[in-house]
Amino acid sequence: MADLWWIYSKPVPADGRELWTLFLQCSCITAVIGGLFYNWMFASLEYSWHLSVAMAISFSLLLLLTLLLVHPARCVFSMIMPTLGTKQGRKLLFSTCIMIAVVNITPNIISNIKTILQVIQCICKNSSDSLLNSTALLEKVSWEFGDAVQETIHSIYKPMNGHFRFSLLQNSSLIYQKMHLAGEKISREFLSVEVLVKDSVRVANRLAAGFFMLYLCFESTWYLKNYLTNLSFDNFYITKKLERLAMDRRAAHLLVGSSKKLIRPTGLKLSREEVVLCLVQAMLVTVALMLMLVVVAMDHFAFSVADTAVTKAAQFSAVPVTLNIKYKAEIGILPFLSKIFWHPSEALLLRDFNRTYHHHLIFSSAHCKISPPTPPNPSVLLVVGLLFCILYTTVFLETFARRLCRRIAASFFQSCEEKRVLHLYRKLCRRHRK
Repeated sequence: MADLWWIYSKPVPADGRELWTLFLQCSCITAVIGGLFYNWMFASLEYSWHLSVAMAISFSLLLLLTLLLVHPARCVFSMIMPTLGTKQGRKLLFSTCIMIAVVNITPNIISNIKTILQVIQCICKNSSDSLLNSTALLEKVSWEFGDAVQETIHSIYKPMNGHFRFSLLQNSSLIYQKMHLAGEKISREFLSVEVLVKDSVRVANRLAAGFFMLYLCFESTWYLKNYLTNLSFDNFYITKKLERLAMDRRAAHLLVGSSKKLIRPTGLKLSREEVVLCLVQAMLVTVALMLMLVVVAMDHFAFSVADTAVTKAAQFSAVPVTLNIKYKAEIGILPFLSKIFWHPSEALLLRDFNRTYHHHLIFSSAHCKISPPTPPNPSVLLVVGLLFCILYTTVFLETFARRLCRRIAASFFQSCEEKRVLHLYRKLCRRHRK
Protein backbone atom coordinates (compact mmCIF):
# COMPACT_ATOMS: atom_id res chain seq x y z
CA MET A 1 0.00 0.00 0.00
CA ALA A 2 2.85 2.37 0.78
CA ASP A 3 4.40 1.71 -2.65
CA LEU A 4 1.06 2.25 -4.41
CA TRP A 5 0.53 5.53 -2.57
CA TRP A 6 4.07 6.61 -3.40
CA ILE A 7 3.44 6.01 -7.10
CA TYR A 8 0.08 7.79 -6.90
CA SER A 9 1.49 10.87 -5.14
CA LYS A 10 4.62 11.27 -7.32
CA PRO A 11 4.54 14.18 -9.77
CA VAL A 12 5.92 12.09 -12.65
CA PRO A 13 6.19 8.25 -12.89
CA ALA A 14 9.79 7.01 -13.00
CA ASP A 15 9.29 4.21 -15.58
CA GLY A 16 6.70 2.32 -17.58
CA ARG A 17 5.74 0.04 -14.68
CA GLU A 18 4.85 3.00 -12.48
CA LEU A 19 2.93 4.56 -15.38
CA TRP A 20 0.81 1.45 -15.86
CA THR A 21 0.28 1.18 -12.09
CA LEU A 22 -0.85 4.81 -11.98
CA PHE A 23 -3.19 4.20 -14.92
CA LEU A 24 -4.78 1.19 -13.22
CA GLN A 25 -5.19 3.13 -9.99
CA CYS A 26 -6.85 6.06 -11.74
CA SER A 27 -9.07 3.69 -13.76
CA CYS A 28 -10.32 1.91 -10.63
CA ILE A 29 -10.97 5.23 -8.89
CA THR A 30 -12.89 6.69 -11.83
CA ALA A 31 -14.96 3.48 -12.23
CA VAL A 32 -16.06 3.62 -8.59
CA ILE A 33 -16.68 7.37 -8.66
CA GLY A 34 -18.59 7.06 -11.95
CA GLY A 35 -20.92 4.44 -10.45
CA LEU A 36 -21.52 6.58 -7.37
CA PHE A 37 -22.09 9.63 -9.56
CA TYR A 38 -24.69 7.74 -11.64
CA ASN A 39 -26.50 6.52 -8.53
CA TRP A 40 -26.43 10.03 -7.05
CA MET A 41 -27.93 11.61 -10.18
CA PHE A 42 -30.53 8.90 -10.84
CA ALA A 43 -31.65 7.96 -7.30
CA SER A 44 -31.10 11.13 -5.30
CA LEU A 45 -31.47 13.96 -7.83
CA GLU A 46 -34.05 12.03 -9.92
CA TYR A 47 -32.61 12.64 -13.36
CA SER A 48 -33.58 10.30 -16.20
CA TRP A 49 -31.49 7.15 -16.52
CA HIS A 50 -30.10 7.91 -19.99
CA LEU A 51 -29.01 11.40 -18.92
CA SER A 52 -27.48 9.93 -15.75
CA VAL A 53 -25.58 7.32 -17.76
CA ALA A 54 -24.29 9.91 -20.26
CA MET A 55 -23.20 12.30 -17.50
CA ALA A 56 -21.55 9.50 -15.51
CA ILE A 57 -19.55 8.24 -18.51
CA SER A 58 -18.47 11.75 -19.52
CA PHE A 59 -17.50 12.62 -15.96
CA SER A 60 -15.54 9.36 -15.55
CA LEU A 61 -13.52 9.90 -18.75
CA LEU A 62 -12.75 13.52 -17.86
CA LEU A 63 -11.77 12.52 -14.33
CA LEU A 64 -9.50 9.76 -15.64
CA LEU A 65 -7.58 12.12 -17.91
CA THR A 66 -7.32 14.77 -15.19
CA LEU A 67 -6.02 12.37 -12.53
CA LEU A 68 -3.58 10.77 -14.92
CA LEU A 69 -2.04 13.96 -16.33
CA VAL A 70 -2.38 16.65 -13.62
CA HIS A 71 -0.49 16.03 -10.38
CA PRO A 72 -2.11 18.82 -8.27
CA ALA A 73 -5.54 17.62 -9.45
CA ARG A 74 -4.77 14.20 -7.94
CA CYS A 75 -3.95 15.93 -4.67
CA VAL A 76 -7.14 18.00 -4.73
CA PHE A 77 -9.24 14.95 -5.59
CA SER A 78 -7.63 12.95 -2.79
CA MET A 79 -8.43 15.73 -0.32
CA ILE A 80 -12.07 15.80 -1.45
CA MET A 81 -12.65 12.41 0.21
CA PRO A 82 -11.80 13.53 3.77
CA THR A 83 -13.40 16.92 3.05
CA LEU A 84 -16.71 15.03 2.78
CA GLY A 85 -16.38 14.61 6.53
CA THR A 86 -16.48 18.38 7.04
CA LYS A 87 -19.36 20.85 6.85
CA GLN A 88 -19.43 20.65 3.06
CA GLY A 89 -20.13 16.95 3.19
CA ARG A 90 -22.81 17.59 5.78
CA LYS A 91 -24.50 20.02 3.41
CA LEU A 92 -24.70 17.28 0.80
CA LEU A 93 -26.19 14.91 3.37
CA PHE A 94 -28.67 17.61 4.40
CA SER A 95 -29.82 18.00 0.81
CA THR A 96 -30.20 14.22 0.55
CA CYS A 97 -32.37 14.15 3.69
CA ILE A 98 -34.55 16.95 2.33
CA MET A 99 -35.00 15.13 -0.97
CA ILE A 100 -35.95 11.90 0.81
CA ALA A 101 -38.49 13.76 2.94
CA VAL A 102 -40.06 15.51 -0.06
CA VAL A 103 -40.19 12.44 -2.30
CA ASN A 104 -41.40 9.94 0.32
CA ILE A 105 -42.88 11.64 3.39
CA THR A 106 -44.75 14.60 1.85
CA PRO A 107 -46.82 12.51 -0.65
CA ASN A 108 -47.72 10.18 2.21
CA ILE A 109 -49.07 13.11 4.26
CA ILE A 110 -51.10 14.41 1.31
CA SER A 111 -52.47 10.91 0.62
CA ASN A 112 -53.73 10.59 4.21
CA ILE A 113 -55.31 14.06 4.00
CA LYS A 114 -57.12 12.92 0.84
CA THR A 115 -58.42 9.91 2.75
CA ILE A 116 -59.81 12.19 5.46
CA LEU A 117 -61.54 14.32 2.82
CA GLN A 118 -63.01 11.20 1.21
CA VAL A 119 -64.48 10.17 4.57
CA ILE A 120 -66.04 13.62 5.00
CA GLN A 121 -67.42 13.50 1.46
CA CYS A 122 -68.92 10.04 2.08
CA ILE A 123 -70.60 11.18 5.31
CA CYS A 124 -72.03 14.28 3.64
CA LYS A 125 -73.35 12.27 0.69
CA ASN A 126 -75.05 9.58 2.77
CA SER A 127 -76.46 12.01 5.33
CA SER A 128 -77.97 14.19 2.59
CA ASP A 129 -79.45 11.09 0.98
CA SER A 130 -81.01 10.09 4.30
CA LEU A 131 -82.47 13.56 4.79
CA LEU A 132 -84.04 13.47 1.33
CA ASN A 133 -85.57 10.09 2.13
CA SER A 134 -86.95 11.49 5.38
CA THR A 135 -88.84 14.16 3.44
CA ALA A 136 -90.31 11.41 1.28
CA LEU A 137 -91.45 9.70 4.46
CA LEU A 138 -93.16 12.90 5.61
CA GLU A 139 -94.98 13.07 2.29
CA LYS A 140 -96.23 9.50 2.77
CA VAL A 141 -97.36 10.26 6.33
CA SER A 142 -99.20 13.39 5.24
CA TRP A 143 -101.14 11.60 2.51
CA GLU A 144 -102.13 8.73 4.78
CA PHE A 145 -103.19 11.15 7.48
CA GLY A 146 -105.18 13.20 4.96
CA ASP A 147 -106.99 10.09 3.75
CA ALA A 148 -107.90 9.22 7.34
CA VAL A 149 -109.28 12.71 7.97
CA GLN A 150 -111.53 12.52 4.92
CA GLU A 151 -112.97 9.16 5.87
CA THR A 152 -115.74 10.46 8.19
CA ILE A 153 -119.04 8.90 9.09
CA HIS A 154 -121.22 11.48 7.37
CA SER A 155 -120.11 12.90 4.11
CA ILE A 156 -121.61 16.26 5.03
CA TYR A 157 -118.79 16.86 7.47
CA LYS A 158 -116.14 15.63 5.09
CA PRO A 159 -113.37 18.20 4.54
CA MET A 160 -112.77 19.40 1.06
CA ASN A 161 -109.15 18.28 1.11
CA GLY A 162 -107.28 16.75 4.00
CA HIS A 163 -103.88 16.38 2.29
CA PHE A 164 -100.71 18.28 3.06
CA ARG A 165 -98.61 19.41 0.16
CA PHE A 166 -94.78 19.06 0.31
CA SER A 167 -92.45 20.61 -2.21
CA LEU A 168 -89.81 17.89 -2.46
CA LEU A 169 -86.64 17.67 -4.43
CA GLN A 170 -87.33 14.42 -6.14
CA ASN A 171 -84.11 14.45 -8.19
CA SER A 172 -81.15 14.26 -5.82
CA SER A 173 -78.59 13.85 -8.61
CA LEU A 174 -77.96 17.61 -8.58
CA ILE A 175 -76.74 17.47 -5.00
CA TYR A 176 -74.56 14.45 -5.73
CA GLN A 177 -73.13 16.16 -8.80
CA LYS A 178 -72.23 19.28 -6.85
CA MET A 179 -70.62 17.25 -4.09
CA HIS A 180 -68.68 15.22 -6.63
CA LEU A 181 -67.45 18.35 -8.39
CA ALA A 182 -66.39 19.86 -5.05
CA GLY A 183 -64.46 16.69 -4.17
CA GLU A 184 -62.78 16.60 -7.58
CA LYS A 185 -61.80 20.26 -7.24
CA ILE A 186 -60.22 19.65 -3.84
CA SER A 187 -58.36 16.60 -5.19
CA ARG A 188 -57.02 18.59 -8.15
CA GLU A 189 -55.87 21.38 -5.86
CA PHE A 190 -54.07 18.92 -3.59
CA LEU A 191 -52.48 17.23 -6.60
CA SER A 192 -51.31 20.56 -8.04
CA VAL A 193 -49.84 21.58 -4.66
CA GLU A 194 -48.08 18.22 -4.36
CA VAL A 195 -46.62 18.47 -7.86
CA LEU A 196 -45.56 22.09 -7.30
CA VAL A 197 -43.84 21.27 -4.00
CA LYS A 198 -42.06 18.22 -5.42
CA ASP A 199 -40.89 20.05 -8.55
CA SER A 200 -39.72 23.11 -6.61
CA VAL A 201 -37.81 21.09 -4.05
CA ARG A 202 -36.35 18.85 -6.75
CA VAL A 203 -35.00 21.84 -8.69
CA ALA A 204 -33.74 23.51 -5.51
CA ASN A 205 -32.07 20.29 -4.39
CA ARG A 206 -30.35 19.85 -7.76
CA LEU A 207 -29.03 23.40 -7.68
CA ALA A 208 -27.92 23.05 -4.07
CA ALA A 209 -26.24 19.70 -4.72
CA GLY A 210 -24.35 21.08 -7.74
CA PHE A 211 -23.29 24.15 -5.77
CA PHE A 212 -22.12 22.04 -2.82
CA MET A 213 -20.09 19.76 -5.08
CA LEU A 214 -18.40 22.71 -6.77
CA TYR A 215 -17.77 24.33 -3.41
CA LEU A 216 -16.33 21.05 -2.15
CA CYS A 217 -13.78 21.10 -4.98
CA PHE A 218 -13.15 24.80 -4.36
CA GLU A 219 -12.50 24.24 -0.65
CA SER A 220 -9.97 21.47 -1.34
CA THR A 221 -8.26 23.70 -3.92
CA TRP A 222 -8.28 26.62 -1.48
CA TYR A 223 -6.68 24.45 1.20
CA LEU A 224 -3.96 23.26 -1.17
CA LYS A 225 -3.29 26.81 -2.35
CA ASN A 226 -2.86 28.06 1.26
CA TYR A 227 -0.76 25.05 2.11
CA LEU A 228 1.65 25.81 -0.74
CA THR A 229 1.80 29.58 -0.33
CA ASN A 230 1.41 30.23 3.42
CA LEU A 231 3.93 28.49 5.68
CA SER A 232 1.91 29.29 8.81
CA PHE A 233 -1.39 27.93 7.49
CA ASP A 234 -2.55 24.89 9.51
CA ASN A 235 0.98 24.43 10.82
CA PHE A 236 0.81 23.57 14.52
CA TYR A 237 1.37 19.80 14.53
CA ILE A 238 4.20 17.77 16.03
CA THR A 239 5.04 15.63 13.00
CA LYS A 240 7.79 13.04 12.67
CA LYS A 241 9.84 15.39 10.51
CA LEU A 242 9.63 18.06 13.20
CA GLU A 243 10.73 15.57 15.85
CA ARG A 244 13.67 14.41 13.74
CA LEU A 245 14.68 18.02 13.05
CA ALA A 246 14.55 18.86 16.78
CA MET A 247 16.58 15.75 17.66
CA ASP A 248 19.18 16.52 15.03
CA ARG A 249 19.62 20.04 16.36
CA ARG A 250 19.41 18.92 20.00
CA ALA A 251 16.32 21.01 20.70
CA ALA A 252 13.80 18.38 21.80
CA HIS A 253 12.94 20.56 24.78
CA LEU A 254 11.18 22.96 22.40
CA LEU A 255 8.51 20.38 21.68
CA VAL A 256 8.06 19.53 25.37
CA GLY A 257 7.67 23.15 26.42
CA SER A 258 5.16 23.92 23.65
CA SER A 259 3.02 20.83 24.20
CA LYS A 260 0.02 22.99 25.17
CA LYS A 261 0.02 24.84 21.86
CA LEU A 262 1.08 22.01 19.55
CA ILE A 263 -0.82 18.77 19.00
CA ARG A 264 0.04 15.50 17.36
CA PRO A 265 -1.86 14.87 14.13
CA THR A 266 -2.32 11.16 14.95
CA GLY A 267 -3.56 11.79 18.50
CA LEU A 268 -7.08 12.28 19.81
CA LYS A 269 -6.36 15.59 21.54
CA LEU A 270 -8.41 18.56 20.32
CA SER A 271 -7.53 22.21 20.67
CA ARG A 272 -9.92 24.64 22.32
CA GLU A 273 -10.95 26.14 18.97
CA GLU A 274 -11.63 22.66 17.56
CA VAL A 275 -13.84 21.74 20.54
CA VAL A 276 -15.89 24.96 20.21
CA LEU A 277 -16.31 24.37 16.47
CA CYS A 278 -17.54 20.81 17.10
CA LEU A 279 -20.13 22.00 19.63
CA VAL A 280 -21.44 24.69 17.28
CA GLN A 281 -21.76 22.24 14.39
CA ALA A 282 -23.49 19.71 16.66
CA MET A 283 -26.07 22.34 17.62
CA LEU A 284 -26.78 23.09 13.95
CA VAL A 285 -27.23 19.39 13.21
CA THR A 286 -29.61 19.14 16.19
CA VAL A 287 -31.73 22.01 14.83
CA ALA A 288 -31.97 20.25 11.45
CA LEU A 289 -32.88 17.02 13.25
CA MET A 290 -35.70 18.78 15.12
CA LEU A 291 -37.12 20.11 11.84
CA MET A 292 -36.97 16.66 10.28
CA LEU A 293 -38.68 15.16 13.34
CA VAL A 294 -41.50 17.70 12.93
CA VAL A 295 -42.06 16.47 9.36
CA VAL A 296 -41.98 12.83 10.52
CA ALA A 297 -44.43 13.64 13.35
CA MET A 298 -46.78 15.28 10.84
CA ASP A 299 -46.66 12.08 8.78
CA HIS A 300 -47.59 9.93 11.78
CA PHE A 301 -50.28 12.38 12.90
CA ALA A 302 -51.90 12.48 9.45
CA PHE A 303 -51.91 8.67 9.30
CA SER A 304 -53.38 8.42 12.81
CA VAL A 305 -56.19 10.86 12.00
CA ALA A 306 -56.94 9.16 8.65
CA ASP A 307 -56.95 5.69 10.22
CA THR A 308 -59.25 6.86 13.04
CA ALA A 309 -61.59 8.58 10.57
CA VAL A 310 -61.88 5.47 8.37
CA THR A 311 -62.39 3.19 11.40
CA LYS A 312 -65.00 5.40 13.05
CA ALA A 313 -66.83 6.00 9.77
CA ALA A 314 -67.12 2.25 9.26
CA GLN A 315 -68.51 1.90 12.80
CA PHE A 316 -71.21 4.55 12.32
CA SER A 317 -74.53 2.87 13.01
CA ALA A 318 -77.78 3.98 11.47
CA VAL A 319 -79.66 6.41 13.70
CA PRO A 320 -83.30 5.24 14.10
CA VAL A 321 -85.98 7.90 13.76
CA THR A 322 -89.56 7.10 14.92
CA LEU A 323 -92.55 9.20 13.94
CA ASN A 324 -95.69 8.40 15.96
CA ILE A 325 -99.00 10.16 15.07
CA LYS A 326 -102.09 9.86 17.29
CA TYR A 327 -105.25 11.64 16.17
CA LYS A 328 -108.78 11.47 17.59
CA ALA A 329 -111.53 14.04 16.95
CA GLU A 330 -115.31 14.28 17.31
CA ILE A 331 -117.91 16.72 16.00
CA GLY A 332 -120.54 17.55 18.65
CA ILE A 333 -124.22 18.59 17.81
CA LEU A 334 -125.34 21.68 19.71
CA PRO A 335 -122.98 21.14 22.61
CA PHE A 336 -124.19 24.33 24.37
CA LEU A 337 -127.88 23.28 24.52
CA SER A 338 -127.06 19.78 25.60
CA LYS A 339 -125.16 21.16 28.55
CA ILE A 340 -128.15 23.33 29.54
CA PHE A 341 -130.67 20.47 29.49
CA TRP A 342 -128.32 17.88 30.90
CA HIS A 343 -128.64 15.63 27.90
CA PRO A 344 -125.71 13.78 26.47
CA SER A 345 -124.45 15.35 23.32
CA GLU A 346 -124.70 13.52 20.08
CA ALA A 347 -121.34 13.36 18.41
CA LEU A 348 -120.01 12.22 15.12
CA LEU A 349 -116.75 10.38 15.80
CA LEU A 350 -113.99 10.40 13.28
CA ARG A 351 -111.88 7.32 12.72
CA ASP A 352 -108.94 7.13 15.13
CA PHE A 353 -105.53 7.59 13.55
CA ASN A 354 -102.65 5.97 15.43
CA ARG A 355 -99.69 4.95 13.33
CA THR A 356 -95.95 4.69 13.83
CA TYR A 357 -93.39 5.27 11.07
CA HIS A 358 -89.75 4.22 11.21
CA HIS A 359 -86.79 5.69 9.38
CA HIS A 360 -83.00 5.42 9.63
CA LEU A 361 -80.46 8.19 9.12
CA ILE A 362 -77.38 6.64 7.46
CA PHE A 363 -74.05 8.45 7.66
CA SER A 364 -71.76 5.86 6.07
CA SER A 365 -72.01 3.22 3.39
CA ALA A 366 -69.89 0.39 2.07
CA HIS A 367 -70.29 1.77 -1.45
CA CYS A 368 -68.16 4.84 -0.67
CA LYS A 369 -64.83 4.93 -2.46
CA ILE A 370 -62.38 5.57 0.37
CA SER A 371 -58.71 4.82 -0.20
CA PRO A 372 -57.07 3.13 2.81
CA PRO A 373 -54.73 5.29 4.91
CA THR A 374 -51.05 4.94 4.05
CA PRO A 375 -48.80 4.20 7.04
CA PRO A 376 -45.35 5.83 7.31
CA ASN A 377 -42.63 3.93 5.52
CA PRO A 378 -40.24 2.51 8.15
CA SER A 379 -37.41 2.15 5.63
CA VAL A 380 -37.52 5.92 4.96
CA LEU A 381 -37.26 6.61 8.69
CA LEU A 382 -34.38 4.15 8.92
CA VAL A 383 -32.49 5.84 6.08
CA VAL A 384 -33.07 9.33 7.53
CA GLY A 385 -31.95 8.15 10.98
CA LEU A 386 -28.82 6.58 9.50
CA LEU A 387 -27.99 9.79 7.63
CA PHE A 388 -28.29 11.84 10.81
CA CYS A 389 -26.07 9.37 12.64
CA ILE A 390 -23.48 9.95 9.91
CA LEU A 391 -23.99 13.71 10.29
CA TYR A 392 -23.29 13.58 14.02
CA THR A 393 -20.26 11.39 13.35
CA THR A 394 -18.84 13.85 10.84
CA VAL A 395 -19.19 16.66 13.40
CA PHE A 396 -16.65 15.02 15.69
CA LEU A 397 -14.52 13.64 12.85
CA GLU A 398 -14.20 16.98 11.05
CA THR A 399 -11.01 17.87 12.91
CA PHE A 400 -9.38 14.57 12.00
CA ALA A 401 -10.55 14.97 8.39
CA ARG A 402 -8.69 18.28 8.19
CA ARG A 403 -5.59 16.64 9.66
CA LEU A 404 -5.86 13.95 7.00
CA CYS A 405 -6.05 16.67 4.33
CA ARG A 406 -2.79 18.10 5.67
CA ARG A 407 -1.11 14.69 5.55
CA ILE A 408 -2.27 14.13 1.96
CA ALA A 409 -0.90 17.50 0.88
CA ALA A 410 2.38 16.73 2.68
CA SER A 411 2.72 13.40 0.87
CA PHE A 412 2.15 15.04 -2.53
CA PHE A 413 4.46 18.01 -1.91
CA GLN A 414 7.24 16.79 0.35
CA SER A 415 9.60 19.65 -0.38
CA CYS A 416 6.96 22.14 0.72
CA GLU A 417 6.36 20.11 3.88
CA GLU A 418 10.05 20.37 4.75
CA LYS A 419 9.88 24.15 4.40
CA ARG A 420 6.83 24.26 6.64
CA VAL A 421 8.52 22.11 9.30
CA LEU A 422 11.58 24.33 9.21
CA HIS A 423 9.35 27.43 9.51
CA LEU A 424 7.57 25.98 12.57
CA TYR A 425 10.90 25.02 14.15
CA ARG A 426 12.25 28.54 13.79
CA LYS A 427 9.02 29.93 15.20
CA LEU A 428 9.40 27.70 18.27
CA CYS A 429 12.98 28.80 18.66
CA ARG A 430 12.07 32.50 18.59
CA ARG A 431 9.27 31.91 21.12
CA HIS A 432 11.68 30.01 23.39
CA ARG A 433 14.27 32.81 23.28
CA LYS A 434 11.60 35.40 24.18
